[in-house]
Amino acid sequence: MISRALAVALLASVSLPAAAQQFSDNKVKIGILNDQSGVYADFGGKWSYEAAKMAVEEFGGKVKGVPIEVVTADHQNKADIASNIARQWYDTEQVDAIMELTTSSVALAVQGISKEKKKIDIVTGAATSELTGKSCSPYGFHWAYDTHALAVGTGGALVQQGGDTWFFLTADYAFGYSLEEQTSKFVTSKGGKVVGAVRHPLATTDYSSFLLQAQSSGAKVIGLANAGLDTANAIKQAAEFGIVSGGQRMAALLFTLAEVHGLGLEAAQGLTLTEGFYWDRDDESRAWSKKFMDRTGRMPNMIQAGTYSAVLQYLKAIDKAGTDETEAVSKNLHEMPVEDVFARGGKVGPNGRMIYNMYLMEVKKPSESKGPWDYYKVLATIPGDEAYTKPAESGCPLVQ
Repeated sequence: MISRALAVALLASVSLPAAAQQFSDNKVKIGILNDQSGVYADFGGKWSYEAAKMAVEEFGGKVKGVPIEVVTADHQNKADIASNIARQWYDTEQVDAIMELTTSSVALAVQGISKEKKKIDIVTGAATSELTGKSCSPYGFHWAYDTHALAVGTGGALVQQGGDTWFFLTADYAFGYSLEEQTSKFVTSKGGKVVGAVRHPLATTDYSSFLLQAQSSGAKVIGLANAGLDTANAIKQAAEFGIVSGGQRMAALLFTLAEVHGLGLEAAQGLTLTEGFYWDRDDESRAWSKKFMDRTGRMPNMIQAGTYSAVLQYLKAIDKAGTDETEAVSKNLHEMPVEDVFARGGKVGPNGRMIYNMYLMEVKKPSESKGPWDYYKVLATIPGDEAYTKPAESGCPLVQ
């Protein structure tokens, strides 16, 4: 005779819908892990969480009849905090995938844990191309942009416009190093020269000494290999030193619509930058962005729109697989085309890099803007195959 407990368990398993039996914990649980209180709080922050929820709602709140839940946490830009959260989510809270992951050191740490746990991570908020290079994972995906794409876009444009000598102000962690290295290589390959660089701690408030070094270098372009409030504060203080009025250009190597809005057109005008999404690109992007605006009071940048896309594609991959089992979902994520409001004709390489078109932007003068959030002129479309490193050249062991 079988025990009463075993009989109850067998009865429960039989009574479950067939689809539900293919899902761990009979639920799909997605974690949005990012900076919600520090220098990148506007860059992604709680707005990425809202974008993720929009994707779930659009999908109907269930996949194959199984409910979808989105949870979120603030990693405070600290890899140890992010690692502890990731382990807790995976080990005790049945989280199936972690996404967003602003800050490169955090993304690298969590991708390592995800690989160890055989869980999927999709990065939209971090930049380092190491994620799909030497630190790639069969379950790791990089979605919105990376340091190589930024270097090709912003770096290439300014060299071609005569900005052939560069000095870098670089955030002193993995993202900053990677962005400086990638842009330097691209500048020199086009005949330009890097005349110097200085590194600053994350969340610096006083850039005086760094900017004076950049100013005295005589470089035509001061490349800001940082992001968020670091970039905004550097631009504000550069104006006080008369750097731009003195003839040098500021290149914001990672700057998005959110930071332009925070800085204001008066200070940001003329900046050249690269993004993977602009709300005013076409009718579809305007319609989706209006929905985002209605629920958040702001227009989305590429991080937030990219998070929406990543969550949506993950759910599509689960739907196709009929299970949330990691190997099956990862296989579909590698094989399925990406076609949504964020990416047109996107494709995922064997190293996990999602390849799609990027856009070279110039921030409008106040007199050119027709209203709130009308901030960009699109200077050029950069085809994805040009923007991103070819998988075979990425250094990813999976592609060797």
